[in-house]
Amino acid sequence: MPSLVLILIAFILLYLFVNWQSSGRGVYNTIVDAVGVAYEKYAPYSFKQIREKIKQLGQEYTVRQYTTQILLYSGAAAVISYFYFYNIMISLIYALAAVCAVPYLSYLRCKRLYSEFIFEQIQTYTTNTIMEFATTQAFVRAIEGVYASGVLEDPVKSDVKVMIDLAYKNGSIEQSIEYFNAKYDYFIVKNMHQLFLQITNEGSRDSAMALENMSSDIDMLVEAVYRDRMDRAVFHRKFVQFGCILYVMALLVEFLIGIDVYIGMIKENILVNILIHMILIGNTYFLLNGEKYYNENVGVE
Repeated sequence: MPSLVLILIAFILLYLFVNWQSSGRGVYNTIVDAVGVAYEKYAPYSFKQIREKIKQLGQEYTVRQYTTQILLYSGAAAVISYFYFYNIMISLIYALAAVCAVPYLSYLRCKRLYSEFIFEQIQTYTTNTIMEFATTQAFVRAIEGVYASGVLEDPVKSDVKVMIDLAYKNGSIEQSIEYFNAKYDYFIVKNMHQLFLQITNEGSRDSAMALENMSSDIDMLVEAVYRDRMDRAVFHRKFVQFGCILYVMALLVEFLIGIDVYIGMIKENILVNILIHMILIGNTYFLLNGEKYYNENVGVE
């Protein structure tokens, strides 16, 4: 009976894969179209902007990649949960739950990529503004030069244009700086703006040295950030491997006590069933929580 169920699950997954290959988007449409309607209706506007930017950067997953994820997660959930409960209905429920996790993981990934993109834009903005300021000795002319150079992309580019307009409208740079600092809460931005504000309002006998020190600080921060990204990527791979091993370790108990004894326990004792559900859900929560930490806490400062 267990072998028959596994063959049935494998056949269903094979059918889905073949159908996807032949129609291009046959299987994908069924799932994503429904999710897409709900997404467009309920997703925060800010995240819609983020996802659109990721598409513009060419880093959004393709249909094939999303479909592969759906097949992989649902198949793994079905097989693992079947060996936990030996119940095909429970396996199908867990498989559907795994499919529902795909949009959430995509959401986390998009936020991480967008955060990394914004940091790279902030790095470009601060570095180029310092170089322009060293030449012009005027903050507005410096950011005008950066804006006109074409090195920035939206949304940072548009916000720099707002800074320029505010500066001309108010005749000072204070409101421009407050606007940008509120939009991009980075230490390097606030420290650089504070330096420019001090030089503009109070003057500086040795502004060149101050600008050079600020530029060095930015370079050191950027180096630390990229080193942290590489370390986190390595840790993330090990974390996922460890999380997957947890599922297998729980299955080892089953083989140690004997499959027949184990099946008898889960059929006769509801508390054992609840405990096993808690183990399976707990392991999954551990993995999802780790994914959330990895993608949200990018450590840019």
